[in-house]
Order: sequence, then structure tokens, then C-alpha cells
Amino acid sequence: MNMANLFDPSYAPEGEPTKVVVGDFIQWKRTDIASIYDPLEHSAEYVARITGGGENEIKLSGSAYQNSFLFVVPSADSADFSEGEYHWQLEITQTSSGNRIVVDTGSFVAVPDLDNNQSDPRIHAERMLALLEQALEAKAAGGDVAEYTVNGRSLKKMTYGEIYELRSMYKKEVVHYRNQELVKRGKKNGATIKVKF
Repeated sequence: MNMANLFDPSYAPEGEPTKVVVGDFIQWKRTDIASIYDPLEHSAEYVARITGGGENEIKLSGSAYQNSFLFVVPSADSADFSEGEYHWQLEITQTSSGNRIVVDTGSFVAVPDLDNNQSDPRIHAERMLALLEQALEAKAAGGDVAEYTVNGRSLKKMTYGEIYELRSMYKKEVVHYRNQELVKRGKKNGATIKVKF
């Protein structure tokens, strides 16, 4: 496996990350954008917000680096990211006129730093699946179901069938996520079909 010094801007990957660890140093470049919008005549800035909105807006300005826009997030800044899915837009502003254009959009997920003793490394779907399975067990045993809100509804007031349906949905999300992680590591996943000749 080839490794590169990821602190060196020369090895900054092209394009935005889709997953970041809270507290990590992050950098990437956009050569394609710089080839259209000259960094000497334009500025580039990302604006991101966590799913569900709120006041935790992230703004990140790019700088000219060789023939690219380079974007750098120091560890101290990413340490302030809340865990969850963010949606971003990339804005280009023409320096001479002040006019702005949104040239790209996308999303990324901020995952917990396992150095933090309070962190839960599970994704949202894994946490929800665990809650729903506990609720099904409690209902089956005739016990009380914990009071949680799922999709705007009280888990305690849901029927057995409703909880089961939600459980199936989150279970699919978890399987999909784990298969994606296996593919990233070059391993076979549950969707791999073996053929013998």
C-alpha cells in the first residue's frame, strides 16, 4: 500500500472528503475549479451546515496553490465539528464585481474521534437499530419501552409492527454502510456473488 505524507499540500487529494474524523487535520484541492476561475481574480469558499439546520455553520476559504484552490482545516477547527451529516456548497466570488456563483454541492459525514472517552463509534443507523431491537425485546417480554423519539414519533407509543418496520429500514442502512466499508478496504462484501466455472 502506497502511503503519502498527508500534511504535505503536494499530496492533498483532489476533491472533498466524504467522511472526516472530528479533530483531524484535513486538506484537499480543486484543480478543476481553478482551471475555470483564476484564483488571482476569484475567491473560493465552502459553506456547510449539519442536517437539520442550526447555527453551526462551517465556512472555509481556499487559497491559491500551484494550479489549484487548496482548502485546509486545522485540527483545532475540526475539533469543533458536531458529529453528523453536513451538506455543503462551494461558492466562487468574482473579486472585481463581488458577484457570487454556487458551482458545486455535496455532503460529508463527521464521525467521532475515538481518542475521546465519551465517543460512540457507531453511525446513527447502528444506534437506532440497537434502540429499536431493545424496544422489540421489551414489547415481546411485556415490559416498558424506553421513551425515545424516532422520526418525530414516540417509540413508547409505536405498535409492534411500526417498530419492526423501522428496524428493517435501519438494518438495511447498517448492512449497506458495512458493505461500503468492506469495499473501501478492498474486501468482499455481503453483496458479492461468487461464480464457479
